[in-house]
Amino acid sequence: ETCHCFRFRVERRLLQCVLQARALSGADAINALRPFYFAVHPDFFGQHPKEREVNENSLKRLNGYLENLQKPGFRSFKPTQLTFYVREREPNSSNVQESFSASGFRAVSFTLHTRDLLSTVLDILNSCSLSTEHVQSLNVNSQPHKEEKSTVNRPIKWDKTYYSFTGFKDPEEELEQAQRVETTLISWLDDNEASAVKKLKKSLPLRKELERLKIELSHELQLSDIRWQRSWGIAHRCSQLHSLGRLVQQRPEVLKNVKGRTVVFTERSGVSAAGHVMLGTMDVHQHWTKIFERLPNYYKLQKRLLFLEDRISQLLGGIQVIHMEELQPLLTLEEYYETLNSFYNKLRDSRLPFHPRSLRGLQMILESDRYAPSLHEFGHFMIPTLCDPAALQWFIFAKAQEARENLKRKEEMMITEKELIDTSTERFSLDRLYKEPSVSSAQMIDCCKRLLEESLPYLQGMHLCISHFYSVLQDGDLCIPWNWK
Repeated sequence: ETCHCFRFRVERRLLQCVLQARALSGADAINALRPFYFAVHPDFFGQHPKEREVNENSLKRLNGYLENLQKPGFRSFKPTQLTFYVREREPNSSNVQESFSASGFRAVSFTLHTRDLLSTVLDILNSCSLSTEHVQSLNVNSQPHKEEKSTVNRPIKWDKTYYSFTGFKDPEEELEQAQRVETTLISWLDDNEASAVKKLKKSLPLRKELERLKIELSHELQLSDIRWQRSWGIAHRCSQLHSLGRLVQQRPEVLKNVKGRTVVFTERSGVSAAGHVMLGTMDVHQHWTKIFERLPNYYKLQKRLLFLEDRISQLLGGIQVIHMEELQPLLTLEEYYETLNSFYNKLRDSRLPFHPRSLRGLQMILESDRYAPSLHEFGHFMIPTLCDPAALQWFIFAKAQEARENLKRKEEMMITEKELIDTSTERFSLDRLYKEPSVSSAQMIDCCKRLLEESLPYLQGMHLCISHFYSVLQDGDLCIPWNWK
């Protein structure tokens, strides 16, 4: 291990010497990180929704970190901890089509605290046990590129020789193969209905057990709700509820503080920005107990957080500050409070001339990984914590009317979506019809409208999930893409 660390330090120093003639550009960083993007890209985790979601959130935070590094004069860095599921490669495979093992992937966690692109790139590659040799092939004699504003998200056309060199799959070839044998909804249901029915029947006793445990614990602890952040299987969820039930028997006094709250099983323990009690599924009972014991202090912090939201609202003409868990990375109460406090201090010092209550009825969410304000299709403003106050004022004034129209359209769309879900559930005698959070209301509406034009006897009694890919989940749920053919 010592030799490995020494070798990495030597490699880094050599690369820094080679590239010292100019700073690594954003485009070069993207080129250098190609093996990493191929190993963690969410599109390759279609059969694994939990791992796909983790990688999506981590890539979003990583892109924000890389954009920070490219901002002139930006020096305020916070260590950023990231977790990725990295696709495992077969050790002796030279065939492009067999370059990744069927066993799947491994979890990798690391913390970024570097202040330049080169060190960051090397840290990422080394943390994921990926080669850094190709970084030396960058064109060191060229002048710095003029970076576009959204370099990190810019689509890249990669040379075919790259795939033969690395052994990674060529996405264009994969797309061509998929198009040659295009899956249709009917053909896929023909091939997978029997498997789904078998898994669903097997899961029914566990589903009943899960519902029973959830009702009992919710009643005993007087909870508002019990939720899961990830798409864990039914058996896994039952195990988590049994674990919470044992804690209730062992330490009933500490759970009095959770009355009226929502409990969310997730990857880390604490209290979320929305005020939900998070129980990390990898944590032991002692850790959960500490969270329950500290809940009164968390509730005090939540009151201060609500006060900050109110003060920001007053400074911005009455616009409501909201937090949308389905659209934002999962934040702890402490992280969200820090974000709000920083933004509030910046607003207070800038003294923006918003007329009181002129923006009442509008909504905004704060994001720490964006650098320009935007307006979501659902009508809420997405405001970067680092946004220039003057630019923020102009943007909100310019988009206020459009935001009101979008909010009204959102209400209409939500009503239409619910009606179509109810109609489809009844029409096909489904036991349940739902969608993944990444599927928009517009996509769900389009999907349901087209489903209702079909005759699909296969779906009777099934659990149907609208997603971005075809899959039969371990408990028999059928996943179909919203834009099925």
